[in-house]
Amino acid sequence: MDKNISKAIDILKKGGIVIFPTDTAFGIGCRIDNENAIKKLFKIRKRPGFMATPVLVGGLEMAKDYVLEIPKDVKEKLIDKFWPGALTIVLQSRIDMVPRLVRGHGTTIGVRMPNNRIILEIIKNVGVPILGPSANFHGENTPYQLKELNSKLIKLVDCVVSGECELKKPSTVIDCTKIPWEILRQGALKVKI
Repeated sequence: MDKNISKAIDILKKGGIVIFPTDTAFGIGCRIDNENAIKKLFKIRKRPGFMATPVLVGGLEMAKDYVLEIPKDVKEKLIDKFWPGALTIVLQSRIDMVPRLVRGHGTTIGVRMPNNRIILEIIKNVGVPILGPSANFHGENTPYQLKELNSKLIKLVDCVVSGECELKKPSTVIDCTKIPWEILRQGALKVKI
């Protein structure tokens, strides 16, 4: 395993904050089950507490631990077709498993399995989902290349993992808590619902 990746895994396990590549953009994150790390992440990014943050999972089985249920049609029409990939799916959250800040004080969670070897290896080895907002201060441009990262942000985190973001576009976000489903953001993946 790459030295940089194992360092990131170690830092995340201990509650640190890491910047990493995904298939869409560079993300900044921490483990989902460490409240102090989550508070620190929000503070670093200057993200308002009422704004939910996307969660990156290693696969369907991991996602199941954090959502109330995954409806059959969501699994068949979205997850089976587009994961791993640039699709964030909003589902009803398990309140007992997902901290309030992650949910933006609401009851839903946006989950995604990214199509990027580096972040998937990190998630697998940390063993829990990693928060995955883009690696920028709130309101600033999303970084798609290492050189686009804000040097002030880099100074505030514990580790930066280099790599390529293949798509260089944000993920598509679909709210599956509503019927019919609603596209909240049309991103890298073109999905018709």
